[in-house]
Amino acid sequence: MLLVTSNREKQLLYLSYIGQVRPGDLARHKAEVAALIAGLSPDFRVLVNLSELETMDLACMTEIGCLMESIGRSGVGLIVRVVPDPAKDIGLNILSIFHYPQHQQIATCNNMVEAGKLLGI
Repeated sequence: MLLVTSNREKQLLYLSYIGQVRPGDLARHKAEVAALIAGLSPDFRVLVNLSELETMDLACMTEIGCLMESIGRSGVGLIVRVVPDPAKDIGLNILSIFHYPQHQQIATCNNMVEAGKLLGI
């Protein structure tokens, strides 16, 4: 499952991967993510939360790459990832090299408290 929301005041897009994630879960949210990004200003921030992720199908990598490219084209300023368990890192650093613009500012945190401090929320 994927939870997607945004906060216009804080210029923040929030993506939370929950439970078992399959490609269809990601594909279903493409239009929603695009609409939320359209409501944000260039240099917006993204918070990706993997705290509740149990498993992710390897076939999701194509969808995640497309999502990263969409976010990158939209002028994201900062990407903060919460990865409490290194085993749950689904290769985001490698995908970032190929799907985000060069010199993209990305930070990885161990928990949401750390991420919140980094984002100033």
